[in-house]
Amino acid sequence: MIYNDRKRRPVAMLFTVLLCISACATNNEIEGKPVRAESDPWEPMNRGIYGFNHAVDRVTLKLVARGYRKVVPQFARRGVTNFSENLFTPRSALNNFLQGKGKAGFSDIGRFIFNTTIGIGGLFDVASAAGIEEYGEDFSQTLAVWGLPEGPFVFIPFLGPHTLLDAIALPVDLLSDPLAYYNDTSVRDRVYALRVIDLRARLLTAETLVEDSQDPYITLRESYLQNRLYEVHDGNPPEDDDFYDEFLDEE
Repeated sequence: MIYNDRKRRPVAMLFTVLLCISACATNNEIEGKPVRAESDPWEPMNRGIYGFNHAVDRVTLKLVARGYRKVVPQFARRGVTNFSENLFTPRSALNNFLQGKGKAGFSDIGRFIFNTTIGIGGLFDVASAAGIEEYGEDFSQTLAVWGLPEGPFVFIPFLGPHTLLDAIALPVDLLSDPLAYYNDTSVRDRVYALRVIDLRARLLTAETLVEDSQDPYITLRESYLQNRLYEVHDGNPPEDDDFYDEFLDEE
């Protein structure tokens, strides 16, 4: 499986990064050189977990996601996505405040109020139409802003790619999800399932770029790490000259 439940808004960013990374990963595989191996000291274990996730996903969630995208109209899928993103907004607001980003935190609060009321529980993203900017902060980003190192890349069974810091922050992110406190477990579990299916369906297109690369594992790893860097630095990551120079030298 190539997803986790917090990669919501950056799906478009991930798709763009994949376009840039896939060729790079392929070129390095041809040369027999690992890409950024220093970020992945547990690569043998990670590749094994990646293979397991991919095999399970191929015969379960991927099939469901394809059916979901084929049967459910686009406007209805958009409503599911909006509803899911709206539930994550209070968590984003809290983490923005923890990072000292008061303006962004209040923006998130405003989005949540607008979308929950006028947007009918978040099914419609009226906040974006009103010009209220969207943020997608989580606790792992907060820890990174506080100066904690990302640590090695790690693949988690069923949950997909993370950094070690990202993985450590998962319990806090789960506890800050409002859905976790909804008492009707039958409804809550259905919403959880629908959220995962919708996200998996949105990743189908990006997955094609991964599978078409010579080494899908490297392509996925590098796209995740680049996207992670983008998120932590609020869309303005520092340039990695060594990373790009390595491929420019191959031209």
